[in-house]
Amino acid sequence: MVMFYFSGTGNSEYIAKLFCQNKNATCHSIEERIDFEEIISAEDVIAFCYPVYMSSVPRMMREFVAQYMNPLKGKKIIIFCTQLMLSGDGTRKFAMLFPKNYVEVIYTEHFFMPNNMNDIPILPISSEAGIQKFLARANRRMESTCRDIQDGTVKKRGFSIPSRILGVPQAVFMSAVEKQANRGVSIDGDCTKCGLCIAICPMGNFSMENGDIRHNHNCTMCYRCINRCPEKAITVLLSGKIKRQYRGVV
Repeated sequence: MVMFYFSGTGNSEYIAKLFCQNKNATCHSIEERIDFEEIISAEDVIAFCYPVYMSSVPRMMREFVAQYMNPLKGKKIIIFCTQLMLSGDGTRKFAMLFPKNYVEVIYTEHFFMPNNMNDIPILPISSEAGIQKFLARANRRMESTCRDIQDGTVKKRGFSIPSRILGVPQAVFMSAVEKQANRGVSIDGDCTKCGLCIAICPMGNFSMENGDIRHNHNCTMCYRCINRCPEKAITVLLSGKIKRQYRGVV
């Protein structure tokens, strides 16, 4: 078994590594420079973990699946989503990336994790105590998940009728938000041109042009740059200075 994960600020990385520790499985970020096709071809069970955006799969993960569609054919698939609140059919949306009967989905689960969207005032960043509560709950759910998989139990959270109904308006909304994010990245005057955002962006969305940091309309909404900018100079969805950054759990 092998796990592939995408994590913007650490939540999905935490869940992916926790699972792999329990199952003694290999764990890889999809940002690594390795031979993914060879690794996929050598394994029978492929697990994925990613942050779900209101029932939607991050564009970077969608592109990864599209790139390695051929070696994934016929594999058994485990799907994990990390989420803040209700995320509808987030795992099902991932399964829908494949043609019918192309893979066998054997288990799916959603894990509640701390909020990392620090530029939306109505979603405050958790305190350290709050983060630990999220982790304790995630750890308990992972123990149950691993027992299920060990026993051969098939569970597909996010595939129910209520989840599908909830996912429809969320997916429509997130499609519009994703377009807004591509053109709505904002860098304010506090930017010191340190270049950290250029180095850490998984999409290569930032570049230095004529002494200024520019964004290239290629955002996957992972919030990594916003949470790590030393001057809190970057926002994505809403303008205005952020007050607190989410440093992750890993």
